[in-house]
Amino acid sequence: MDKLLLLGDEAIAQAAIDSGLSGAYAYPGTPSTEITEYVQKNKIAKERNIHSEWSANEKTAMESALGMSYAGKRTMVCMKHVGLNVAADAFMNSAITGVNGGLIIVVADDPSMHSSQNEQDSRYFGDFAMVPIFEPSNQQEAYDMVYEAFDFSEKFNVPVLFRITTRLAHSRAGIVLKKLKDENKNSFPGDLRQFVLLPSIAKKNYRILIGNQARLEEASEYSAFNKYIRGDDKSIGIIASGIAYNYLIENFEDGKVPHPVIKISQYPLPSDMIRKLYNECETILILEEGYPFIEYKLTGVLGDKKVKGRLTGDLPRDGELNPNHVAVALGLEKPIEEKQAEILAPRPPALCPGCGHTDVFLALNEVMKEYGPGKVFSDIGCYTLSALKPLESINTCVDMGASITMAKGASDAGLKHAVAFIGDSTFTHSGMTGLLDCVYENTAITVIISDNDTTGMTGGQDSHAEHRLHQICKGLGVEEDHIRSFIPLRKNHEEALKIIREEIEYEGVSVIIPHRECVRTLERKHKTNVKVGKMK
Repeated sequence: MDKLLLLGDEAIAQAAIDSGLSGAYAYPGTPSTEITEYVQKNKIAKERNIHSEWSANEKTAMESALGMSYAGKRTMVCMKHVGLNVAADAFMNSAITGVNGGLIIVVADDPSMHSSQNEQDSRYFGDFAMVPIFEPSNQQEAYDMVYEAFDFSEKFNVPVLFRITTRLAHSRAGIVLKKLKDENKNSFPGDLRQFVLLPSIAKKNYRILIGNQARLEEASEYSAFNKYIRGDDKSIGIIASGIAYNYLIENFEDGKVPHPVIKISQYPLPSDMIRKLYNECETILILEEGYPFIEYKLTGVLGDKKVKGRLTGDLPRDGELNPNHVAVALGLEKPIEEKQAEILAPRPPALCPGCGHTDVFLALNEVMKEYGPGKVFSDIGCYTLSALKPLESINTCVDMGASITMAKGASDAGLKHAVAFIGDSTFTHSGMTGLLDCVYENTAITVIISDNDTTGMTGGQDSHAEHRLHQICKGLGVEEDHIRSFIPLRKNHEEALKIIREEIEYEGVSVIIPHRECVRTLERKHKTNVKVGKMK
């Protein structure tokens, strides 16, 4: 049998390809980015012409995947946890439309907020939508689950939410591969009105979804991914979900836990298993990465003194779990203390040397001294680092596209000289509609779209802006005289000052587009060209 050393993300991608995938849709977002990148580079995916181009945002990715499912093909849509907020409209309704070809929604949660605004737990979204959730505990299980989840999706006529977390996404393991399946042939849904969510049809489909819940729970009870592991010491019973199961077994020699354990990797929760554990054991400890999702389910409104976990303080309420946390909760020997590295002083992240964003901020900072602090609304991208020293340029960063709309709201409130700072990829992701609002009301706002020709923060993926920003802004109704541009270099500093100052003074909507390619993508292109030259 073939075996590969893969990241968790890569194992998911390989499993999808081996399962007969026809399309992967995504917007780059750590820790999910490598899934789509693996498909893009995979030899079989190229031979089969599996779709793997980046989407403009997670909502368009989700809708495109649903369209491919409608056409009978197997498809996967990938995003990080906050991306599911963007895709929520289509995601929630996909549970009611159901599927034709198998549909998996992979969502990578980021406990401890390594590269995110929050720690939200996507299991709540899956539960909200009443769709099955798969949560692997290791890379091999991630591969096996994806391989099975497409069949599961088609059998139960539902999309499947596939939840992973940062540690599993970005750690490697040897993966044993399964047989490569053929792609599905094109087919229409048996009912051509299945995907038409008029109220009369949606009500019918919703009743079907509700009626499916008992079958989905039964599937969880008998799933190979959920296990009741017997133990002689019933002073405590343990429920461990996803990667938290690994943290449990790492505390015991040969992974043999003396207590009864339920390993959960498929939802809805297997209630019969849990009821048995509850009745057998004096105390229940719940180990789960993310929010206390299972703990809430078990304790209910009134609480249950028998159940312990994140809510009771036996485990940290925030951040990632680790084996030491589990050891403390179980009362084992004092674990090895985690020590901070003392060799180097902490080094906060900073913009790359030579980054064009830096030159824009230097000019903006100089101009904004004339207008006072607190007026620069920013967004999600490399340039968010300008909040830190030495630049300290921006005042907000909330979600994709919020720079423009928050600046608009502040302007509506009477704040003069409001500036929105956004990148080219973020603008095409979620900024265009906010700019349209500004145009519609002729809001006094200056929007700076710092264009570096890439999605830089997540590794340099292609940007949908692709030299179209001027056309897009003009098409949205911005007056052409107030769509300005300059090349952000130190030698052009005076020109930048002049343009920024003039547009901030303008009583209406203005857009400034500083344009210079990302230094990192330029560096990669140069290395590639050098290698090609040597080969020739």
